[in-house]
Amino acid sequence: MIVSAENTAMFTDRYELTMVSAALRDGTAHRSCTFEVFARRLPDGRRFGVVAGTGRVVDALAGFRFGDEQLRALADSVDADTLDWLRDYRFTGSIDGYREGELFFPGSPILSVRSTFAEAVLLETLVLSVLNHDSAIASAAARMVTAAGSRPIIEMGSRRTHESAAVASARAAYLAGMASTSNLEATRRYGVPGAGTSAHSFTLAHTGPDGPDERAAFAAQIDALGVGTTLLVDTYDITQGVINAIEVAGTGLGGVRIDSGDLGVLARQVRAQLDDLGAHDTRIVVSGDLDEYAIAALRAEPVDAYGVGTSLVTGSGAPTAGMVYKLVEVDGIGVAKRSSHKESRGGAKAAARSARSTGTIVEEIIYPAGGSVPDTGGLATTDLQIPLVRDGQPVDGLPTLTEGRDHLADALVSLPWEGLGLSRGEPAIPTRFALP
Repeated sequence: MIVSAENTAMFTDRYELTMVSAALRDGTAHRSCTFEVFARRLPDGRRFGVVAGTGRVVDALAGFRFGDEQLRALADSVDADTLDWLRDYRFTGSIDGYREGELFFPGSPILSVRSTFAEAVLLETLVLSVLNHDSAIASAAARMVTAAGSRPIIEMGSRRTHESAAVASARAAYLAGMASTSNLEATRRYGVPGAGTSAHSFTLAHTGPDGPDERAAFAAQIDALGVGTTLLVDTYDITQGVINAIEVAGTGLGGVRIDSGDLGVLARQVRAQLDDLGAHDTRIVVSGDLDEYAIAALRAEPVDAYGVGTSLVTGSGAPTAGMVYKLVEVDGIGVAKRSSHKESRGGAKAAARSARSTGTIVEEIIYPAGGSVPDTGGLATTDLQIPLVRDGQPVDGLPTLTEGRDHLADALVSLPWEGLGLSRGEPAIPTRFALP
């Protein structure tokens, strides 16, 4: 399903058009090519990556059109022949790739784009900007979800990033297993469950001539949202805040949120206080600059849910997935870059993953496209690439966001246990390149 009709043609770099212009002049534009998206390495300290944004890439292709407005903007920088070619541009090729929610490792052929040189090279920046951002967010989110165990996480990072990135981040976070988002556009556009109650400003707004009136703020929120709401209890004194919350709402209050201080100590204090007041079922939600390490440190504390923001939308220290878009085949001939530390492997590729009978994955195998999966010594194998686009059109029945979310949950369980750790180390599984 196409989510947005936004024109995406100008979400690219100048050099894409200069290459097209030169290629049209010498005939290279029409050569049959394969480009691949892969990451040479994982971000420092990461044991696996999560593919996210594939669905957004497919949707974005529908809007990759050069209309009158775009052509006028390019008139002074692109020659007339190139402008004429852009006017009729439609991607007519094929794309295969890893489905959303799939794990990836160094060298994984995450996306394979087959078309003419000009058609395919023009998509480089758009493809990378979507996949690098969304996969970075999803990879960080998956680490947080793993650290949280069965406790839900609310994504609330919209105020810490670009407004469009906020929507994409919420989508990627949900794919990775987060329970809900505060971002309304992500709820509208992608169906991500929404969540949110109030901020400190609402409590502060209930200040009169006689001073702050936290109880009035709580009463107003409950009147509007019901007793199942979550009250923010640390605007002033947290102990008194809990007392006020239960006195106003009763012992059936849905939850209290703590947004500052030593969250572990305060969670224990508040849990004991709630229990003493008879509010045994009132949940404790904590937030405030949490990342996967902070969430893991709170694992033993009486916390029922987490709210994450800044660390999530910035990739928790790895704001890009490090993916590149490289030409690997021209008219059936493998081509490869030889630059030091930026090498690529020539030829179009396929990928499979082997696993033990228990379901634990053992290795990723990269081999020539069209070939057979190399011997795995009897281990079961799963093909990793699926058709995404044929003749320029999305393939029917592509996995939904919810299906990608379920797939990732299963994939994480299939990792060797040490691969889920937050400590530094090698990728969770090795990659075997069975290439000529």
